[in-house]
Amino acid sequence: MEMAIVVAVILSRLLVPLLIFKYPLPAILACLVIDAADQSIFQAVVPNADLSGYQSYDKALDIYYLTLAYISTLRNWTSQFAVSIVRFLLYYRLVGVVLFELTQERWFLFIFPNTFEYVFIFYEAVRVRWDPTRMSKRLLLGATAFIWIVIKLPQEWWIHIAQLDTTDLIQEQIFGVPAGTAWIETFSQRPYVLVIFALVVVALGVLAWWVFANVLPAPDRPITLRADDEDGREPRPTRLMEVRNQLATRLFDRQLLEKVVLVGLISVIFAQVLGVDASPLAVAIGLAVVITANAAITDLMTRRGRRWTSAVGQFTLVLLLNVAIYALLVGGALNVGSIDIERGGQFLVAQNLTGGATVAGADGGTGECFNAAGAWAAVARGDAGGDCAGAAGLARRPGGGGRP
Repeated sequence: MEMAIVVAVILSRLLVPLLIFKYPLPAILACLVIDAADQSIFQAVVPNADLSGYQSYDKALDIYYLTLAYISTLRNWTSQFAVSIVRFLLYYRLVGVVLFELTQERWFLFIFPNTFEYVFIFYEAVRVRWDPTRMSKRLLLGATAFIWIVIKLPQEWWIHIAQLDTTDLIQEQIFGVPAGTAWIETFSQRPYVLVIFALVVVALGVLAWWVFANVLPAPDRPITLRADDEDGREPRPTRLMEVRNQLATRLFDRQLLEKVVLVGLISVIFAQVLGVDASPLAVAIGLAVVITANAAITDLMTRRGRRWTSAVGQFTLVLLLNVAIYALLVGGALNVGSIDIERGGQFLVAQNLTGGATVAGADGGTGECFNAAGAWAAVARGDAGGDCAGAAGLARRPGGGGRP
């Protein structure tokens, strides 16, 4: 039973993020809750478990769902300036996590805070009722600065510098019981605390209702939690395919560069977690080769008028391709450093599962994710630049269903 609970928690951290593409706000909030609760669940269910590697496990899965959230912005967001902000925030955090994995110095996680997640939540919360393109650059930058300085820096200090445990603090200081006490017993010691908490929640709810009714501008639409329900977001299929074909004429472009940088940073993190016997440079070079080969095949198929009809088919073919490339790497055809075969195989599977999840969630099986994102961006701008900038301004294109 204990193992089943542990497996369920881990699977939830892998599967729930896939919902971010279609239901961004509920899914990211669910990821946040699971992330906050999983260590406490492990400690409660398996109290004698060795959790010394939890920090790396947690950071790797954090990066997994945050990366999927970032890719969803390329699919869903209509404010190009907002996409630029979260792009910087995500890569800034990735650099910090890489430095932490290489040095195990926790202060890197404080200097490079995870501001991306809360800015993503802020934007998606606005998008539920309002057109986010109404937000000025000043408002977006102000909200980002507030989240970074007032919310994330203290939180990162609490977690990574002071290394304080919120659960232990609640039990010891608020309920007056030793850390690790069962929650039923904890609540029974000072039940009035729950009453006070409930009153605070109600008061905050009333305050939020008042702000919504008297301070915020009138909503632009009814509550919209599903990304695809936003009016005017999708381009015409014929136009999307036209731009996709134009993008396929160039292999080496900004789109490919972002793929290499993004997957390279993520791969270094996962390689450190799995203990892959290869230097970060070897991992980055090897993945650059894999990504370039994958992109070349996708572009070739597009130029020949073929497209993926299912995510499963795409994932299977790409997996076989990557296995072949990995075999060449291990066999010495491309000497990028020594690679432990067992760990390298685990790393290959992890990377392909992550890539397959991204394809399935982001593009619904209709094509490679970043190519789709670049095409949507190009349609939004009216060109074929394909720089993965998101679908900015799409709702305001003539005939797009949005406001002029």
